[in-house]
Amino acid sequence: MNRNAAPLRAGGSRVGQIRGGNGWQMILADLALILFLLTLSALPAAEAETGRQLAARAAQEKAAREEDTRPRPEIAAAQALFRPVAGGPSLGAWLKAQPADPRATLTIFAIHPAGGEAAAFAHAEALAAEARAAGARVRTIIAAGGETEIYASLAYDAEVAEPAGR
Repeated sequence: MNRNAAPLRAGGSRVGQIRGGNGWQMILADLALILFLLTLSALPAAEAETGRQLAARAAQEKAAREEDTRPRPEIAAAQALFRPVAGGPSLGAWLKAQPADPRATLTIFAIHPAGGEAAAFAHAEALAAEARAAGARVRTIIAAGGETEIYASLAYDAEVAEPAGR
């Protein structure tokens, strides 16, 4: 028996002996690392040639796509509708009779025929001032139409920030 020989392990290999069966894995890992470093080193050169940041551009495009998917505030379906009529309540009195809600927005629609823009704007502005005095959030839409018409729509379309911790 050779005294200088290393003792055998279970499975037949000697203690301290290096196995040579996984050299191709190390070579492949080295090649992947070299490819990664070459690609990474080419990025600043490409940015310098074009004058823009390629990595930032990809992040900006992703942010733009996410922004397009965010819900945009819209005019929601009316929960209550006000039309000024002779002998009826004023807009301020009507608003005080409505339930208070932080999401509520009053949209005043003023429709006017050709040449009636100034009168429609003045009437809409008077209603908006009355609504603001009653504490409502107001949006005014003035549009051309066949005949003069003014009304207000109360809808729950305002975005309200979620409380912290939700």
